[in-house]
Amino acid sequence: MVKIGNVEVGEFPLLLAPMEDVSDPPFRAVCKENGADMMYTEFISSEGLIRNAAKSVEKLDIYDYERPIGIQIFGDKIQSMREAAAIAEEAQPEVIDINYGCPVKKVACKGAGAGILLNIPKMQEMTAKIVKQVKLPVTVKTRLGWDDSTIQIVEVAKRLQDVGIQALTIHGRTRKQMYKGVADWTKIAEVKNHPDIHIPIFGNGDIDSPEKALEYKNKYGVDGIMIGRAAIGYPWIFNEIKHFFKTGEKLQPPSISDRVSVAIKHLDFSVEWKGERKGIYEMRRHYTNYFRGISHFKPFRTRLVESESHEELKGILREVEDQFSNQTILV
Repeated sequence: MVKIGNVEVGEFPLLLAPMEDVSDPPFRAVCKENGADMMYTEFISSEGLIRNAAKSVEKLDIYDYERPIGIQIFGDKIQSMREAAAIAEEAQPEVIDINYGCPVKKVACKGAGAGILLNIPKMQEMTAKIVKQVKLPVTVKTRLGWDDSTIQIVEVAKRLQDVGIQALTIHGRTRKQMYKGVADWTKIAEVKNHPDIHIPIFGNGDIDSPEKALEYKNKYGVDGIMIGRAAIGYPWIFNEIKHFFKTGEKLQPPSISDRVSVAIKHLDFSVEWKGERKGIYEMRRHYTNYFRGISHFKPFRTRLVESESHEELKGILREVEDQFSNQTILV
């Protein structure tokens, strides 16, 4: 059983990555229902939290059925991150996670997210202060380095472990790569297999099928896998991987009815949590993903992204089910 501190997260946990504008409670709900072992909130600005900004505070919403769950924070100021960690702890997650991996320019180029990989001593100091600030286990998600010439991920892992983090997730790309190229899991394996490392090491990057999940599990020896983009519009990936691990066989892909049912559930929760207008608007980014691979879907997508009525949207989704129920989905 893998543990983060005293928090049990499964024999070989499948984690849902924290993704900005994606990993909100409605999306997490459908992922949890479909096999995610542990999930994280969208990353939350430390400056926003300590200033009580509505958008940041809203992201602290967590629900009992989501547990175990981590709240992820980011920022470049040590004192602000300490205060934000204390605020996040009051929301009673199982884990406080620090984002040292976001590659987006407005974050990384200000020294937060992956930007702190250019200042490892500061990363170590910030992490130490946060660990001392809270009673909950602290974890970190990071990248291999800023670019190929600055990769020190084994040293980073040792330093972060030394100051008390309880698990480390490594995305196998540098900041310079953003999301391009192939994730280098050999560097993740170097950390996992280093004799001085004893905390759980989770791998992240490019896992988009049960076959690849099993291959990487066996080849690189990580303690668990974090899945991000492959779960968008396809929360079934978690149970598909688990089934493949157990049986060596692939589950049948979700039918049109399955897709419509989950999309409606996602929409309903989105409207319930955010209000009708915002819930409808923020759901629009998901429809293409739920119905990827369906031929001649574009007219329905247009209607789904133009409608401003909750009930009308559900009606359109039921039309999708009726129209395409016999179609083979191109995967």
